[in-house]
Amino acid sequence: ISDNAFFFQPDYLLECLNGIGTDYRGTRKRTKSGTMCQSWDSMFPHKPNITPKTNPKADLESNYCRNPDGDSKGPWCYTVDPSNRWENCDIPSCNEECMYCSGETYRGKVSNTEGGFTCQRWDSQQPHNHGYIPSVLPDKYLEENYCRNPDGEPRPWCFTTNLSKRWDYCSIPRCTSQPPTVAPELTCATGDGNSYRGKIAVTVSGKTCQNWSSQVPQKHSRTPENYPCKGLDNNYCRNPDNERSPWCYTTDPETRWEYCNIPTCGAEPRPDEPLIAPAEDCYTGDGSSYRGVMSETISGKKCQFWSSMEPHKHTKTPQQFPNADLRRNLCRNPDEDTAPWCYTTDPSVRWEYCRIERCGSNSLPSRPEPPVITEERQPTAKDPVVSEATDCKIGSGADYRGPVSKTAAGVTCQAWSATTPHSTTFKPSTHPDKGLESNNCRSPDNDPNGPWCYTMDPAKKWDYCHIPDCERPKCGTPTVKPRRCFGRIVGGCISKPHSWPWQISLRTNTGLHFCGGTLINPQWVLTAAHCLERSMRPSAYKVYMGIHTERATESSKQIFDLEKIVKEPAGADIALLKLQKPAVINDKVSTVCLPEKDYIVPSGTECYVTGWGETQGTGGDGTLKETGFPVIENKVCNRPAYLNNRVKDHEMCAGNIEGGTDSCQ
Repeated sequence: ISDNAFFFQPDYLLECLNGIGTDYRGTRKRTKSGTMCQSWDSMFPHKPNITPKTNPKADLESNYCRNPDGDSKGPWCYTVDPSNRWENCDIPSCNEECMYCSGETYRGKVSNTEGGFTCQRWDSQQPHNHGYIPSVLPDKYLEENYCRNPDGEPRPWCFTTNLSKRWDYCSIPRCTSQPPTVAPELTCATGDGNSYRGKIAVTVSGKTCQNWSSQVPQKHSRTPENYPCKGLDNNYCRNPDNERSPWCYTTDPETRWEYCNIPTCGAEPRPDEPLIAPAEDCYTGDGSSYRGVMSETISGKKCQFWSSMEPHKHTKTPQQFPNADLRRNLCRNPDEDTAPWCYTTDPSVRWEYCRIERCGSNSLPSRPEPPVITEERQPTAKDPVVSEATDCKIGSGADYRGPVSKTAAGVTCQAWSATTPHSTTFKPSTHPDKGLESNNCRSPDNDPNGPWCYTMDPAKKWDYCHIPDCERPKCGTPTVKPRRCFGRIVGGCISKPHSWPWQISLRTNTGLHFCGGTLINPQWVLTAAHCLERSMRPSAYKVYMGIHTERATESSKQIFDLEKIVKEPAGADIALLKLQKPAVINDKVSTVCLPEKDYIVPSGTECYVTGWGETQGTGGDGTLKETGFPVIENKVCNRPAYLNNRVKDHEMCAGNIEGGTDSCQ
C-alpha cells in the first residue's frame, strides 16, 4: 500500500454480538469486571492454550475479546490479572429493535411495514414470487417474515401479504448510539470501494458527478438522508448500495449514472478488471500459485469476497497478502494450506477447500469437517478412487472398454490383432483409439446395435456380444464435470469437451451452424424463436449434437432432421423443435433438467450460457465456450437506474447489469 493510503480496517466493525459471537471482530478488550485482556500471542501472565498459531483463522489480534472455541457465554479473553486466568467480555447483542446506517446489519424482529402491511415470509412465494430464497442467501439472514435489507435499499423492507402491494419499507428507528466505524480510504479503494472517501468527482467517461443531495437532472433515492453512513458529501464518487465499485449520478441528462475510475490500493486488482481464464483450471503442489477462476467450495458453497467482512470477519485480505492475488471471491491459498480454499457465504460454515482438481489427477481436496470448536483444519483422508472397467454400455457402446470377450452365442472372440481364423479390417494399428488391444468386444465402427467381435469359429466371421445397458444418465448430470467459468471473464472460457452434453448446434440443411439450442427430451430441442426467421419448414434445418467443435468432426456426432417446429403462441422468443427420431442418450449426449412448474430461480443463482458464438478475438474460435453470471432479482433489475420496470413478472433478469459477456431473459 502506498504511503499516503490508509491501511485496511474491516468495514463496519460491529461492537455487538450475533448469537454467541463466534464471528465478533470488534475491538473490546476488557472483561465484564473491567480487567484488561492479555494479548493472544503473549505468554505472560498466563500461558494460553488458544493462540493465533493454534487458531489461525479466529483473528486473535492484539488483546481483543474473541470466541474461538464457541463458548456459550460469548467472547472472552485471558486477563492480565495473574489470579484470574480468563473471563467473558460484556458485549451487547445486535438484536435490538433499531438500525444503524441503512439497516444492512439489522437482525431484529419487526414484521410490519410503514404502510401497515404484514410482511410475507421470506421462504414463501405467496402471494408474491421473488428470488430472495433464505437457503440460497444465508448471509442475508432472511428469517421468518422479519424486515431486512438484502439488496442495498435505503432501509429494511419486506414483501407484503397484500396482493396489491408487492413490497414496502419498514419503519425502524435509527439507534441512538454511534454507528459502526469505517476506516476511510482517501486516495484509493479496496474491494468494492465501500470505504472510499476521496474527492474524485468525475466518471470513467469524464462526466461531472451530480451532487448526492440534488435531484437535478437525475431524480434518485441515494441521498445523504437515506444513506447516512456512506459519505455522500458533495458530488464525490461513492458506493452506497453495494455496486461493483464507486460511482455517481452524472450532470448529463442523457447519462443517468456511471462508474468512476478510482485507483486501487496497493497491488490489488481493480474490481472491474476482467479475468482471463487459464487453459486448464487445476493446481500444483499446495495450490499457492493457483490463479484460476473457481469460486465454489468442495460442497458447492459460494466463496465470500476476500475484501468483504460478511458473513465472516477475517484478516486474509488483499492488503495483508498482496502477492496472493486475493481478487474477488476466487479460490486461493494465501497461508500455505494444503490446497486452495476460501471463506464461504454460509454463516454457519466459515471456510472450505475448493472444487479444484490437482493437475494431472482426477481427485479433489479432502473436505474438512466444519470448524465448530476451533479453526484448526482436520482434513479427512479421501478414499482412493478405484477405476474399474465398466461392464455395461452407454448408448450404442462406441466407448465400451469392458472385459467381455465372448459373443452372445458364447463363442470366444478372436484377438483384434490376429489374422486367423479370419482376416480382419479393424486392427489396433488401423484404429489405435478404439481399445483393440486384446480380444474384448468393441465397436470400432460405431455399430448402432452395439459391441461385437471377430470369432474363433471358422464358420462365423463375427457376431454381436451381449453387453447390458448402463443405467441411463440422469438429466443435468454430465459425465464430464463442467469448468463452470463464472464472473467477468474476458470472452468466457473454452469448455471441457462434452461437459454440456445437452448443447445442440442448429444448422441449415447444408450443415452450416448458425444457432444453438438445448436438448430437453430425447426427441425435443428448445431454442430461440428468432433463430427460425429464415423458414418455418422443418426440412430447412438439421440438428447436430454430441460435438465440441463447430466443424463437427467428432465420432460421437449425431445428426437429426426435424419433424415439427412449434413457436411460443404469444410471441415470446422461444421455440420447440421435434426431431424425426429420438437422440441416443450416452455420455456425450444427454438432456438438461427442466424446472418444476412455477419454480422461482433464486437471486444470485449462477446462470450459464454456452455456444459457438462470437469470440471477439479472445480465442477459442470454433470450440464450445461458456460464461456464467448471476440471476438478478426483478425488484433490483426494475430500478430506474437499470431496466426501469421493463422486466415483467413472467420474465427473469440475469447478467451483469452494466454490460458483460451476455445476458438472458
